[in-house]
Amino acid sequence: MIRAVVALALASGLYAADRPLETLRREHPRLLASSNDFDRLKTLVKSDPFAGKMFDALKRQADTMRKQPPVVHVLIGPRLLDQSRRALDRIYTLSMVYKISGDRVYLDRAVQELRAAAAFADWNPSHFLDVAEMTHAFAVGYDWLYADLSPEDRATFRRAMVEKGLDEAIKIYKEKRWWTTAVHNWNQVCNGGITLGALALADEEPERAEYIVKQSVESIPRAMRSYAPEGGWAEGPGYWQYATVYNVYYLAGLESALGTDFGLSATPGFAHAGDFRIYFQGPTGHTFNYADAHEGSGAAPEMFWLARKFKQPVFAADELRHLRAGDRPHALDLLWYTPEAASPSIAGWPASRMFRGVDVAFLRSAWDDPNALWVAVKGGDNKANHSHLDLGSFVVEKGGVRWAVDLGGDEYNMPGYFGKERFTYYRLRTDSHNVVVLDGASQDQKATAAMQMHDGEALIDLTGAYPGKVKSFVRGVRLDGAAAVIRDDIEAPKEIDALWGMTTDAEVTLDGRRATLRKGNAVLTAEIASPADAVFEIVSTKQDPPQNANLGTKRLVVRLSRKITKARIEVKLQ
Repeated sequence: MIRAVVALALASGLYAADRPLETLRREHPRLLASSNDFDRLKTLVKSDPFAGKMFDALKRQADTMRKQPPVVHVLIGPRLLDQSRRALDRIYTLSMVYKISGDRVYLDRAVQELRAAAAFADWNPSHFLDVAEMTHAFAVGYDWLYADLSPEDRATFRRAMVEKGLDEAIKIYKEKRWWTTAVHNWNQVCNGGITLGALALADEEPERAEYIVKQSVESIPRAMRSYAPEGGWAEGPGYWQYATVYNVYYLAGLESALGTDFGLSATPGFAHAGDFRIYFQGPTGHTFNYADAHEGSGAAPEMFWLARKFKQPVFAADELRHLRAGDRPHALDLLWYTPEAASPSIAGWPASRMFRGVDVAFLRSAWDDPNALWVAVKGGDNKANHSHLDLGSFVVEKGGVRWAVDLGGDEYNMPGYFGKERFTYYRLRTDSHNVVVLDGASQDQKATAAMQMHDGEALIDLTGAYPGKVKSFVRGVRLDGAAAVIRDDIEAPKEIDALWGMTTDAEVTLDGRRATLRKGNAVLTAEIASPADAVFEIVSTKQDPPQNANLGTKRLVVRLSRKITKARIEVKLQ
């Protein structure tokens, strides 16, 4: 029944996209917010203390931005992205503060920013994310500030959007290449930014706008299907944020400008995208930063939008928690602010969960306890965009401390980082991750590892990660009271060298089969339960330039006494 409803919604939506501009809201603003929304916010910031605090924070940001020079056309490596994102952040903030306060100094500074970027020779179409984000910035500035822009500025900004943004995207849509067929963040970011630009100009550039909307409605489901079946994201938490916020920009823009998202929000798995964010943050607030991700999480205004759209107060509670902790609010945090919230524990969410599709599991001793034991572990696909060779890798938190760490990505501008040299770099190889290294080699770059949960234990089949080396390899991760237990059962056709490893930034003291890890006053004990003749050792993580030196970290490894054809390696962290 549910599948039938979803299929009907999608079919109806795609049919409606044949003439998408028939329902266009003609007046500005129409992107994400209307005039009524801004009137509502003027009242809200006075009547709701928390909304007032967000507005005060945005105003302080805007005052800082007023003193800074506008963006310049300077590439970092092959990217203009730093400048595009700076322009986008400034336009959102300055425009929101102007719309609420009415103070023209914020309008004038936003216009100055748009004039500077409009004068660029191009928006760097060779790296199309740069174009998409700059088009997004212009779409918001043009739409939100339209009534107060001079005819000359309107013409300049419209021409820049068309020539440097929309027409560059149309070339790619016509050839159906690169990001139009991608199943990862590039699809959502490029479709999202460009479509917002098209909607901002839809009454003035109807042919371009209609073509782009039709093409994007056809293209973006390729990426949105990656959330199925349960909201997980193969690119990791960092790119979950990038993909999801642009997916929300896109859907919210369609809804506000056209009155429909063509059924796209009913794509299987998307309603649970926020679930994944809730689970991938540990008790410390840091994420399971697999792939090219950092540990930090920060505010995510799309959680407010998702909370409203799917009537899920747990999503709103997560965003409120970040904002109350002092994370920097975005202008859309204020627009989409949702005070109706409930913690995962109050909502009855299970403490531990596996996300099918991406094969990532999160095991937690309790919600609402900053000292809880938390283990995150992944299977998945080494071919996923931004992936490392890290099938079976895990991180551990206990007592408010991250003990087993993932080093995350390295410098994107290193030679071949996204090419043939990618897996020569330490942070992307297997031996930097919390896995077992066999014969000193990395995992197969095309390998996948399926996961299942059984009696609260995450079981990952790693056999395919080591082709030719093993007949079977299963990693089990479970919570045992106050301990996290990592068990590896390995069977090989011939003798192999197996080295269990865990990266940590703690101080480590070794005592044979026991290791004591310390960070400040916190202590964690690691114990080898099996095999009986194995011992702990320390291995350096230091790397030479241009790679990150990995200062302050080390590898705690389990050294076996001999090569093996069959072994169980079991380590308890407690």
